[in-house]
Order: sequence, then C-alpha cells, then structure tokens
Amino acid sequence: MANEAATQVREEVEEIKVTTVWKDFLSVIKIGIVNSNLITAFTGLWLAFYFTGEGFLENLQTVFFTLFGSALVIAGACSLNNFIDRDIDHLMERTKTRPTVKGTMEPKRVLWLGVLLTSVGTLSLLMTTLAAAVIGLIGVATYVFLYTMWSKRNNTLNTVIGSFSGAVPPLIGWTAVDPHFHVVPFVLFLLMFLWQPPHFLALAMKRCEEYRAAGIPMLPVVHGFAMTKRQIVIWVACLLPLPFYLFSLGIPFLIIATLLNVGWLTLGLYGFKMKDDLKWAKWMFVYSLNYLTILFVAMVICAID
Repeated sequence: MANEAATQVREEVEEIKVTTVWKDFLSVIKIGIVNSNLITAFTGLWLAFYFTGEGFLENLQTVFFTLFGSALVIAGACSLNNFIDRDIDHLMERTKTRPTVKGTMEPKRVLWLGVLLTSVGTLSLLMTTLAAAVIGLIGVATYVFLYTMWSKRNNTLNTVIGSFSGAVPPLIGWTAVDPHFHVVPFVLFLLMFLWQPPHFLALAMKRCEEYRAAGIPMLPVVHGFAMTKRQIVIWVACLLPLPFYLFSLGIPFLIIATLLNVGWLTLGLYGFKMKDDLKWAKWMFVYSLNYLTILFVAMVICAID
C-alpha cells in the first residue's frame, strides 16, 4: 500500500510539473495574442478564396500551412518580446508573473524558442507563397526591433509603430492565396492598423501607473489622459469610411460595421463628459475587443456563398 501511495504521489507531482511547463509555454508565446491574430489571418485567407473564386475545401493544404505558419510566427515574435522585456516586466502588475520574471523558464530557452518558432513558421508560410513568408518576417521584425527594442522604451509613438506588426496577419492570410495587390487586404490592414491605437491607449490609461513605474513613455504617462482621450477618438473616427470599401460583402456587413463604428465613436465622445477616466478607458477597451471579433466574424459570414 505504501508503494502504491508513493507512486500515486509521484504521478501527481509529474502531472503538476507538466501542467506548469505548459502554462509557462502558453504565457511566453502570449496565447491570447496568437488566438486573436489568427482570427484576422483566417479572415484574410477566407476573403481571398471568396474574391478569387477559389474553393476553401479544395485548398485545405494552403489553409493548414497558412494558419500553422501564422500562429508560429506570431508566437515566435511574442517569445522574443518576452526575452527582451524581462528587465522591465517585474515592474508591472500584468507582466510580473511571466515565466521570465519568476525564473521558471531560462532566458536563453525563451530566446531560442522564439527563434525556432519564427523559423518553422516562416518555412510553413513558404509552403504557400513567398509573399506570405516575407510579410510574416516583416511583421516579426517590426514587432521585435522597431517596437520592442526601440520605440516602446523611447517615445509615445510606440503604439502606432507596434500597430504595423499587428496589422500584418490578414495580409499573410490573403497573400497565401493571392500574392497580387488587391484593395481588400489593404483595407483589412488599415482596419487592424487603425483599431490598435485606441485599443492599446485605453489599456495604457488603465495601466498608466504601471507603465510610469516601468519607465515606458506611453501617451497617457507623458501627456496625460486628456490628450490620450482626444487621440483615441481621432483614431476611432478614422475607421468610419473603411467598411464602404468592402461594399462587395453586401449591405448587411455595411450596416453591422457602421453600427460598430458609430457605437465606438459615440462611446469615445461620451468620455469627454465622464469624470471617471479609468472607468471610461475600461469600457473602451472592452468595446474594442468585441468590436474586432464581431467585425471579422461578420466578414467571414457575409462571404459565405
């Protein structure tokens, strides 16, 4: 009986270790970011099939390599971000439990994990088109070098610069099917690019003191909430005309997209009357998450023949 109990304890300990390692891995690759970006990559892929007349089921190989490659490239970039930011992550509440801060994953392992994931992801994208692989690498380079290593620590334009990499996934999805220029992927890129500043600036308002403690010059830290609120509203207003460039998706999509844009702009303008800036920032952040999901799911549904 004693041996049986000891064996059971060892098995439970091993199970806990495996669970911890898996959780650390998901934390390092920022699985939430990977999942949300896969939605936009899939939308780009789906719309490319729709507008080029290609069949989805007849191109499942392209679908697999595109989504698999996109996921790995994004995960690789996030891992590299974790490696670089390990010196400031302990200063922020939302990042102080990362494996690179707790010491449960060695920095070198995180670095090589990022390199490996990026490399395998790029090879996977090469199985579709060269354009998709190149765009994926541009996204990684922008996120790692221009955002994480440079602008994030030096100027308030860091949010805008980081938006370039966040707008890449739908371009990867589209070019994996059609590497030639088309207005649709360009509009998808603009949608993602314009969506990110109000989304992340709202988050920066919520976490303002954490960013201040970490020495990160986010807009609300340097110029205050009033300036940040004006910037957010301007970015949201810029989204208003974009759905009309996707009129081919039909009237239902235009109605849904316009209502989402008007609703977000209305909430943004209401912020100038609210006294509780942090509560307004929370509302804007939550709205932005739902906005992105609903908008891109609507594109996919409206493009179903």
